[in-house]
Order: sequence, then structure tokens, then C-alpha cells
Amino acid sequence: MTVTPDNLSSNADWGPAEIIELLDSRSITHVKIGLTDTDGVLRGKYMSRAKFLSSLEKGLGFCDVVFGWDSNDQLFDQPGYTGWHTGYPDAQVRIVPETWREIPDEPNTLFFLCELAPDPADAPSVCPRGVLKHVIQRAEAKGFHPYAALEYEFFLFDETPDSVREKFYRNLKPITPGYFGYSVLRSSVWSDFYHDLLAACETMRMPIEGLHTETGPGVLEAAITVDKALEAADRGTLFKTFTKVIAQKRDMMATFMARWSPDYPGQSGHVHVSLQDDQGNSVFYDPNGEHGMSQTMRHFLGGVQALLPEFLAMIAPTLNSYTRLVPGFWAPTNANWGVENRTTALRVIGGSPKSQRIESRVPAADANPYLALAATLGAGLWGIEHELEPSDRIIGNAYDAPAPEGSTFPATLWESAQNLRGSEAARSLFGDAFVDHFAQSREWEEREFRRHTTDWELARYFEII
Repeated sequence: MTVTPDNLSSNADWGPAEIIELLDSRSITHVKIGLTDTDGVLRGKYMSRAKFLSSLEKGLGFCDVVFGWDSNDQLFDQPGYTGWHTGYPDAQVRIVPETWREIPDEPNTLFFLCELAPDPADAPSVCPRGVLKHVIQRAEAKGFHPYAALEYEFFLFDETPDSVREKFYRNLKPITPGYFGYSVLRSSVWSDFYHDLLAACETMRMPIEGLHTETGPGVLEAAITVDKALEAADRGTLFKTFTKVIAQKRDMMATFMARWSPDYPGQSGHVHVSLQDDQGNSVFYDPNGEHGMSQTMRHFLGGVQALLPEFLAMIAPTLNSYTRLVPGFWAPTNANWGVENRTTALRVIGGSPKSQRIESRVPAADANPYLALAATLGAGLWGIEHELEPSDRIIGNAYDAPAPEGSTFPATLWESAQNLRGSEAARSLFGDAFVDHFAQSREWEEREFRRHTTDWELARYFEII
């Protein structure tokens, strides 16, 4: 097999032999690897060619603290998957050969994604990529092949990592002022950045099919091209990381917070999903079904609707996530659905076998791509397995409609963590090890918040109370 960019695809059967040929053809001496932690942050390092090739064959040890701390490197305060009680040993990690990418601005350096090596006694463990793989395997065992596409909104600022800290994250300057969605003016003035980002995404095999300004100062939305579900999540993870890299190298900063300011709508990380059969035909499409929906699609929809309140912690994973889920800000407030309705949690998109899909509008840009997709696919599979029917669809403004029974979202991250802990479906789909670990990590996040005094509290209580 001759290794060229033209024959690299998301389903290529790459192995050590092809990777060695690739390294030789480019005289590569070092590579970079990355492992996604619980919060969706890529943790990694550079490796020499010799160490990399040895690890490609045998795996490598990676300190398991990356699953024992938060996004600020603060250690979880209770025993769990790892901790002081285990001594933070190395975990066995597998390099995934087929995930190789070229890195923009780093000639002759390749990037590879990694995952925790599967433990047959405790699959799928706590690894976010492993959790999604486990759900996909469950789908494939039923003859379903999941496809997905992720789209992200993110704000860009004329700031640096130093300047935002000097300003205590206040009075930040977006790259453009005012509201100007779908602006040809803004995208033309800032065309150099747009083209740099588009080119980088092509180089890294996460092509963007749409990029435009959204409503708010300095906010963009990128729609990543559809692919198989695991590849789609890989792309989402890489997109979030390397968009920040590209921005910071140009003296800007990108944020994927759910909502960085109370003055503007939050930032979405919408998930589009569909299923195909072994022959590549849409499982969701039925020309004789209402809105083109097959019975399988209805059950999938019913499952996602039923389990969104139980799985919300996986798709709204931070304290900040819940500031976005409020009426009138383009984010749903309960698990409802509609046809081509952007005020609902679940938007059915129809029209043809190719386009028939479900968009979950609940996830924000801060969600871990692997877990947001695992939660959506897992809930849909649960619905198929249990033949769950969705409620009546919402027509018109969902914010004015009563919430379907049992569909109300938890109001806080703590409540969401308790829902996940108690979910029979979550434990069946994702495993006890993951559910316990992730719920504990969200409880920690909430406790960390409670230990701090916010600017809002100071301004409200300091003098008056």
C-alpha cells in the first residue's frame, strides 16, 4: 500500500507497516500523541520515532492522573478510578494508527490520537473514546452503522492567554463588534483567518462544510463534514483544540465555553446523527412515514427524548453549561422535539435518504465530543431496543409549549450527576465504571464552584447585606 494523502480516509485499514512507511517517506524523527481526558481536553506529548514505533506495537504507559484531575489539573478529592489510594500509576494506552494527521505549521511532525487500552473485565472503562466505541459496537451488533456530524460555535477575541488573565477575564475585546450573523462583510475583512482555519481543517482531515459569523460580537459557527461516528468525534476533539492553536498563534483567543457573557446567546455544539444498514441505506428514512420517518427513527427519537434528562451531565458537563439552557437564547429547556424546529431540543430533519437525521440541539460547545455523541447514540439505541415512542411534536415556539411529561431538564450540574448515577440505561450502555467515575467528576466540579466567591456575589452582597 503506497501511503499518500489521497488514500487516507476515516475507514482506512492502517497498521504499523503503513505507519513505518509513512515515517520513512517523510524522514520524520518525532511525532505528537494526544489522549482525551474526562473533560474532553487533549493531553499529550512529543515522542521520538524509536519510542513511538515501540509503543505502536506494544502500547505505552501514560500517567492515569489525566483521569483523576479536572480541567485545571486539580486532583479529585474522593477515591475513584485513580487517586492517592492507587499512587497514580501508568495506565496502558493504545496509539490508534488510522487517526494520524499532519499538523499545520509543524512540518514533518505527525499527530496520533490515543485511547486507554480496553480492559475485558471492565469495558468500556473511563476513557471517553472507549465509551463511544462501546456504544458503536452495540449499534453494529444490531446491524446499524452510526454516522454523525458536529457543529460548533465559538467566540474569537483580540486577546492573549496573558491579557485575559491580567483582565481577570473581564472587559475582553471580541475581534468584531456588534451583532452580524451570516456576514459577508465580516468574513471578507477577516478572510485571512477564515482561510487559515479552513486550510488547517483540510490538512487535519476534519473538513469544514460551512463557516460563518453567528449572532454576537466575534462569534463564528463551523459545521464539520459528516462521517462515521467515531471519526466524527475525533474531528470534533481535534477541531476544538487546533482552532485554539490557530487563533493563539495569530494573537487571538477562541473560547468554547457554553456561555461566556450574560449579554449574548450561548455557544452550541449540536450533534447530528443517523443510522445506515449493512448495505449503506438509511435506516431512518421511510418515504411512506410521517415526515419521512421510519419506525426505527421514531424509536431512536423516543429514546433520546426519554433519556436526555438522565444523560444531561454528559452533554452539559460544566457549571457554565446550565447558564445556556434558558428560554429565548436558542437553547432548549426540556426534552421536546419538532420537525425543522430550532426551538426544540431535538430537530427532525428530513427530505431524502441522504438528509434524514436527528439534530440534538442540547449539547453546548463545552461538551466532550465523544461523550456528547455517546449519550445521543446510546439513548437512541435504548429507544430502539425498548421500542420507545416520542411524545407529540412541538409546532411553533417550544418555549411557549408545556413540557412533555418527564422531560424537564435538571437545573444544576449536581442534579444532573445524580440523575446519571441512578440511570439504569446509562449503566447498561456505558458501564458502571464510567458512570461512577463521570458522576463523581461532575460532583467535584460543583463542589469546587461552591468553594469560591463570585464577582456577582461580591457586587450584590458586599455593601448591602
